[in-house]
Amino acid sequence: MTDPASKTVKAPRKAAGKPASGARKLVKAAQTVGDAGPVDNFPKGRRAQAGEARKAAILKAALAVFARQGLDGTSVEAIAQAAGISKANLLYYHPSKEALYVAVLEQGLSLWLAPLSRFTAEEDPADAIAALIGAKLVLSRDHPEVSRLFALEMLRGAPLLKPVLSGPLKAVFDAKCAVVQSWIDAGKLFRVDPPHLIFSIWALTQHYADFAVQVRALAGKSLSDKAFMDETQAALTALVLDGVRPR
Repeated sequence: MTDPASKTVKAPRKAAGKPASGARKLVKAAQTVGDAGPVDNFPKGRRAQAGEARKAAILKAALAVFARQGLDGTSVEAIAQAAGISKANLLYYHPSKEALYVAVLEQGLSLWLAPLSRFTAEEDPADAIAALIGAKLVLSRDHPEVSRLFALEMLRGAPLLKPVLSGPLKAVFDAKCAVVQSWIDAGKLFRVDPPHLIFSIWALTQHYADFAVQVRALAGKSLSDKAFMDETQAALTALVLDGVRPR
């Protein structure tokens, strides 16, 4: 008889160098920004409609809680309470807090990468830059929690977003820097550094999301005020375009 203790136990194989499943989902989401995706023309029954509404409510509640408290400071119970459902019901749709966090980041990526992905060399640079500033301000007004959540993820070292930052986002960023450089080479823009131009637009517009409390305290207004929104868009557009016009 063979002594069971003499058998060699092989260690489980590990996938070397591959990002975690959550990070892979985020990479895939970033890679498909701007894709049309499948169109579902089939009418949904009441049960399916209720399920979709519940999923949307969970993601909305999770975004609000994660943006305030971060991943580590958030509990599944707190999200379930904010969504108005039971913990068991929430876990039916998302098996863990981490899985829900990835789903929220995935949804946010598609929103925040879309304006930059539409930036093309065929456009007039002044129109394209003005449109990008306008689109980013709309996102800062309508979805400030997404920007705040990304800021929190950056502050914690971006363990889930690193593959996105170095992969799909870097590819989009490099492509749009090339667009800006083509405008410069054609004499349509002043000789500015393309990466710093994009960084500046992000910083200027997302300030109104990440520091909304400070903006309201100092200016007495927020982007939800249409007059202030229009004033902000005009001011930021002039500030950026005045710095990049050929001279």
